[in-house]
Amino acid sequence: MNEPSGSSTSPIRSQLKSNLGFKIGEIVIIFFAALTLIYSLLPLAGENLVFQQAIVWTANIVMLCLVWISLNIRGEHWSDFGINFGTFSAKQAGTVFLKSLLVFVLAMIAFALGSVIMAPITGIPESADMSNYAYIQDNFPLFLLTLFGVYIVSSFGEEVIYRAFLINRISEMGFSEKWKNRIAVILSAIIFGLIHYEWGPMGMVQTGFMGLVLGYFYLHYDRKIWILVLAHAYMDTILMVQMYLAG
Repeated sequence: MNEPSGSSTSPIRSQLKSNLGFKIGEIVIIFFAALTLIYSLLPLAGENLVFQQAIVWTANIVMLCLVWISLNIRGEHWSDFGINFGTFSAKQAGTVFLKSLLVFVLAMIAFALGSVIMAPITGIPESADMSNYAYIQDNFPLFLLTLFGVYIVSSFGEEVIYRAFLINRISEMGFSEKWKNRIAVILSAIIFGLIHYEWGPMGMVQTGFMGLVLGYFYLHYDRKIWILVLAHAYMDTILMVQMYLAG
């Protein structure tokens, strides 16, 4: 693997690969930057739902950029996360599609299981707060534009951040060989659930369970991220169609 030139990054690169504090700091910086951006700009959006959603999307894009920067500092590439942009044969594409359907079904079952577990605690399943997407109701052009953005920021972006990035980085933190991947999947799922705090306690548990399934299959399918991206896209499509028809 060819490492980027520039001796100035070498000490940081070495620390990121060997120092636990630097590894934790790498994760904290990426999430802190996104949260700071969101909570600094959201008050400026007022009641403008489009502006509010644009801020959240921008924060996710900033996180992707920071992940890319950290990869470069480490002398790594997107392919180290299982993100390959090459062409697929028809057979490979068909295999990816079928596996993505399996992941989608099992992730939805896990999501429903979260409802079953939380119902005795929170009562009848509460509706997730999806008011930020109310602007697409009965507006087909905005629906298509939003769906395209969701595919990039959520379907692709969240799988890169919460599966590829988090699982790979957490697994490098010195846990035993036997437990490191399990711990990484569990912690990434917990974080994935927590970032859906606007969906309430049940929503966080539901998405956390869904994250467990997605994280498991990320490792089970040898980090082939496109399988998860497609599975996530199916879920996002269903959600966006429901929001569009809600009007």
